[in-house]
Amino acid sequence: MIEAKGAVMNGQESAEDPRPGGEQTPPRKKTRKRALIAAAVVAAAAIGGAGYAATASSSTSATASAAAASSASSASAPAQAGSGGESGSGSNARSGPAEGGTTGTVTAVSGSGFTVTTATGQTATVTGTSTTSYLNGTTPASSSAVTVGQPVLVLGTVNSTAITASQVVVQPPGSGSTPSTASQVVPFQQGAQSAAKQSGQVPADYTEGSGTIVSGSTADKATEAALAAYPGAVVDRVVQLSDGEYEVHYIGVNWPHHVFVTADFTVAGAD
Repeated sequence: MIEAKGAVMNGQESAEDPRPGGEQTPPRKKTRKRALIAAAVVAAAAIGGAGYAATASSSTSATASAAAASSASSASAPAQAGSGGESGSGSNARSGPAEGGTTGTVTAVSGSGFTVTTATGQTATVTGTSTTSYLNGTTPASSSAVTVGQPVLVLGTVNSTAITASQVVVQPPGSGSTPSTASQVVPFQQGAQSAAKQSGQVPADYTEGSGTIVSGSTADKATEAALAAYPGAVVDRVVQLSDGEYEVHYIGVNWPHHVFVTADFTVAGAD
């Protein structure tokens, strides 16, 4: 009893078991503290693992979603037209300048060529080269025959309204007369709809874009025939159709767009 009281007076718990027999038990506070620490470590590990799993799952899901979206976008995007360098369908697809020409009046002359204005007011810039031939009517001439105010027929390689002349005819035959069909030509007007009409005979099986572009004297004869009947435009190509006729393609006017010339270079119709 004296020892027990001494322990209490010193503020210390007795390590002795008060039960009979004097058996001792281990301190409980340290055991509980260790258990709590161990539980906390396990919980922290579990939470960290769950967070990593959630992050990995979210990242994987986002990556999969992005891949799916990219795949869907690629699948639904239309192929770009002309991606292979093509400029149209059929053998008549234009990929560059072609032979044609125009008629009109010379409105300016320069050292390298001249400007011609058509009957509808369209202008074209003509450039001469060392191989350009000149005629005054049917008589051989030089570039000096080209003067302001003179009517001309220009044949050559056309790129829009720029013409590299192979032949220039001053005072071409028939330049003093106006064909009856000339009044049907509709001048170009910005914003105006093109006229939808047909004159004469158009090949029954004609499909725009069909045929083969021609050059040389064949293109020259077809161009000259078309411009004589329907003046005022620039011819930027001549196409031979499957039946042997020619489609002469016009630019710079609202009508006609195509003039059809027979195999013997007679104008048959226009549209």
